[in-house]
Amino acid sequence: MPHVHEIRTAEEALTRLKEGNARFVSGQARFPTVHKEVLAELAKRQRPYATILGCSDSRVPPELVFDAAFGELFIIRVAGNVLGESINGTLQYASTHLHTPLFVVLGHEGCGAVEAALAEKFHGARHRSRIAALLENIVPALENLDATLPPEALLSAAVEANVRRTIRELLESPEAKARMAQGGVMVIGAVYDLVTGRVRFLEPDTPGRSVPPIV
Repeated sequence: MPHVHEIRTAEEALTRLKEGNARFVSGQARFPTVHKEVLAELAKRQRPYATILGCSDSRVPPELVFDAAFGELFIIRVAGNVLGESINGTLQYASTHLHTPLFVVLGHEGCGAVEAALAEKFHGARHRSRIAALLENIVPALENLDATLPPEALLSAAVEANVRRTIRELLESPEAKARMAQGGVMVIGAVYDLVTGRVRFLEPDTPGRSVPPIV
């Protein structure tokens, strides 16, 4: 396996994440502690190989899920793994200044934010104003879901739909379209299973996931 600083492509970065999650699931994680020499080296600069847009849920810490060391992942966390002005700016920073080749939108089963959006759309639930504003970013992803599904299946479908909508928003930005022909950067969705610890990477809706998410 190449050293993290030798990772140059999105494919290598994705392989690194998958291998790390496999170690995490099997109980063979490699990074229980951090040496002072590592911290001293990282203080000079950061060179993460992937950017993760994940949910704020305390049960889904990306560094642990992917068995990644300090400095390997650039993490953005917000309830429901949704976009917003500050999130978009952080993603742009990751692309422009950190040059991470891989961008992952990481949802998780049993997401409370997605569950609240389902309750609002299908059951008329109402939430406090700031939570309602957050849910405005999730509700549109639920348009084509089958409301007759059992609750657990509906929530699972909604979690994936929300991840896919976030990816589409990233890829449809004017800046991303302008760099379509450049390649070299991958945008991919994934869903974490709270029970098993496994991360399921999603197949893309359409070709072109290599578009840089400069939003």
